[in-house]
Amino acid sequence: MEDRLVSASYKNEDTDIEYSLRPQSLDEYIGQQKVKEKLSIFIKAAKQRGESLDHVLLYGPPGLGKTTLANIIAKEMGGNLKITSGPAIERAGDLAAILTGLSDFDVLFIDEIHRLNRAVEEILYPAMEDNALDIVIGKGAAAKSIRLDLPKFTLIGATTRVGLLTSPLRDRFGVLSSMQFYEEEELKEIVIRSSQILGVEIKADAAYEVAKRSRGTPRIANRILKRVRDYCEVKGNGIIDVDTAKNALQLLEIDSEGFDRIDNKILEAIIDNFKGGPVGLETLSYFIGEELDTIQDVYEPYLLQKGFIVRMPRGRKATEKAYKHLKRPISK
Repeated sequence: MEDRLVSASYKNEDTDIEYSLRPQSLDEYIGQQKVKEKLSIFIKAAKQRGESLDHVLLYGPPGLGKTTLANIIAKEMGGNLKITSGPAIERAGDLAAILTGLSDFDVLFIDEIHRLNRAVEEILYPAMEDNALDIVIGKGAAAKSIRLDLPKFTLIGATTRVGLLTSPLRDRFGVLSSMQFYEEEELKEIVIRSSQILGVEIKADAAYEVAKRSRGTPRIANRILKRVRDYCEVKGNGIIDVDTAKNALQLLEIDSEGFDRIDNKILEAIIDNFKGGPVGLETLSYFIGEELDTIQDVYEPYLLQKGFIVRMPRGRKATEKAYKHLKRPISK
């Protein structure tokens, strides 16, 4: 599962390629049109007033460009970007050190903000509302509170699980933006743009072939493009055409729906071995040799989203789409 090519989660191999392919302005950013329109207006208004941008919460599945948007916002506001994550900020003092190191119009990006512990989160409240940091010195009756002024900064929180945010924290964000999966045409544009930066020529139909197997996620599209490029350099003629792309994707075991070997193994197990279901997760986990939590958190969401399986009280059941995908006769 860790080496899964179609996983939207961040991998170490993504570091170099994502940095080089990352758009540097809202005009270059492809997709997320509603999010871009809102941010463009709010950024211009804040700059006209000489104020920092309201705090921004970006939520949605991984790999859709939340970090990229944070980088663009920092550039548009003329500040620097400081990146951290909820689990990395273990103590209130860690966050205080980060906040006091910011300058006017800087952007603090906290990924997985829903995983901040409560003591750290409470430090954020006055920082977000009043640009102030409350520090308690001493203990017991001798303790006293000191308020430090902070620069005008923007906090950008990113989360894949917005429902886990506490209400007091969520309510302090002025701009809430939901990141949506990308359309295939948008991903096609991203693949073509990325190929130009990587210095490889790709035909439009080949770019679309990569796009439609990328599960609506730019990170996956760029990762697949990188592997298709490698295949083309060894097996092709230097230009990625649709046949080269299909051959590479077949070798990578990514089918026309963006499913990999384990996705199809789950569908095959439900249909071939359990007559289409319903089948319990524990039974399915044992049968295909994957951890229950891995099936539930990693593989199942996309199969549910695409409508290939449904959840039922007694387990998971394959839909008509799954039968057609595997070319199985539909169970009566």
